[in-house]
Amino acid sequence: MENTTRPSKFHEQIYALEQQLEKIYSSLKSSSGGIPPSSLEDIVNLQIILKHLAQQAAAIENDLVHMRALAGIGQVVNSTLELDTVLQVVMDTIIRITQAERGFLMLSDEDGEMTIRVARNWEQESINSNEFAISRTIVQRVISSGQPVLTTNAREDPRFGGQESIVAYNLRSILCVPLKVKNDLIGVIYADNRIRSGIFSDADRDLLAGFANQAAVAIENARLFESLRQTLSEATRLKNLMDNIFASIASGVITADIRDKIMLCNRAAESILGRATNELIGSQLEEVLPLAANVLIPQLDIVRKTDKPIIGLEVTNNMPDGSNINWRFNLSPLKDGNEITRGVAIVLDDLTDQKRLEAQRRLFERMVSPAVIEQLDPNSMPLGGKRVDITILFADIRGFTSYSEMQSPEDLVFILNRYLAAAAEAVLAEEGTIDKFLGDAVMAWFNAPIPQKDHTLRAVKTALAIRNAVEKLHKELPPDAHLSFGAGIHYGEAVLGLIGTERRLEYTAIGDSVNSTKRIQENASKNQILISGDAYKRVEKKVIAQPYAPLKVKGKSSLIEVYEVFDVK
Repeated sequence: MENTTRPSKFHEQIYALEQQLEKIYSSLKSSSGGIPPSSLEDIVNLQIILKHLAQQAAAIENDLVHMRALAGIGQVVNSTLELDTVLQVVMDTIIRITQAERGFLMLSDEDGEMTIRVARNWEQESINSNEFAISRTIVQRVISSGQPVLTTNAREDPRFGGQESIVAYNLRSILCVPLKVKNDLIGVIYADNRIRSGIFSDADRDLLAGFANQAAVAIENARLFESLRQTLSEATRLKNLMDNIFASIASGVITADIRDKIMLCNRAAESILGRATNELIGSQLEEVLPLAANVLIPQLDIVRKTDKPIIGLEVTNNMPDGSNINWRFNLSPLKDGNEITRGVAIVLDDLTDQKRLEAQRRLFERMVSPAVIEQLDPNSMPLGGKRVDITILFADIRGFTSYSEMQSPEDLVFILNRYLAAAAEAVLAEEGTIDKFLGDAVMAWFNAPIPQKDHTLRAVKTALAIRNAVEKLHKELPPDAHLSFGAGIHYGEAVLGLIGTERRLEYTAIGDSVNSTKRIQENASKNQILISGDAYKRVEKKVIAQPYAPLKVKGKSSLIEVYEVFDVK
């Protein structure tokens, strides 16, 4: 590429002097006397001086052009932080100012290897990767020494002439300079011309080295900017992810500063507290949680002073309407990047519904055997049942009817609950299942839903435990409240399952064996335990009993063989 820079005024003045000198020389030469020797010598010396001045002016002008180009290049490459744009501008500029055929810019990757990031030709077009034919020897020398390398004809240069790549690729003029940032080599610039020799000069080398210093800074700035942009993008992505997670947490999350002013909250906190985010942010905790403030605020002080979390802090508040609100708080110190506590993070759960359900379950467990509860699947509760062999127990309070005539309803219920509770505790102690309470009687069965090999013996032990519990109860109750149980036990087949409708269900046992047990119990006197012959056969070696008069009961055509049980062996 030819230099088309317009001649400077200095060049024009020298040219004018040369023309004037030529006129003087011609005038003297044509005069009659000719040119005196002394004058001729002065003219020749003057021509030499002017020629020398012209050469110096040309060199100065060329340096000035290069300096202006260098300044312009620096302005261009530093005008953008887009790495790809910077690399392309760098290479196009190098090719233009050095008149190179091709230019390659290599940068050190994460593994420390030099990889070509941009390759351009003199037409400002990108070069295909299959045309990346360069001298790796020269590149490696620049990397190793950190100094520029210039060769006007690589094939004849004794330093490189024998290298295979130079011979194979017919490389001639080569100029390679390092890219350094604070003495750290980050890459190299490689320019060549495979057609002409002697393209590059020492001035080109120095110019390119100076330009490389600016380019290296611009490239490093662009790389840092790209890294920062990627880091910012990743941080933004993570922030959005954390915001989504924060918003989707089922528990309420609140952050407060050291003065208990709310700085942040999530949607769950809005729902639990019944207030919008814009109302919560900036508010004091004691204003937002007035019912829990007297317990919460002192605990927050402890977290800030000890720098340790408090987990599972539960607070219950009684409402004017008689209901309760139950809160659970997890308190943790909120630290900054220097691990200095700047506030407290509060995780809040409203346990009101959970506590109510737990209370309902505890009440249900007092009504139904826990073993039954564990067997029930709320998502799959088909009506009906299945046949099972069970041992059934009926226990009825003797004398309750006459006693109830003399008591107020409140006292009557109190005494009834004491006796039925004693019977229920005895059943559950032997892992039996309470079917139901029938007025002043209790019905229970064993061997279902959990199989029990000794279920009949468990029923006998239960009846004996009821009798013993009644004796202990008499020591606590007034004499007129001393009542007793009569118990009946029978073994047989029954249908066990859910009876009723989807709106009202009962887990119970149905069958003739149940009716027979009830009839046996009706014939038991005060503190007496009667057991059927079928049940007795299963425990005869483990109980103390004697035959009892066979029973003629309603609904049965034949007598029921029974035994009276006194104790277990």
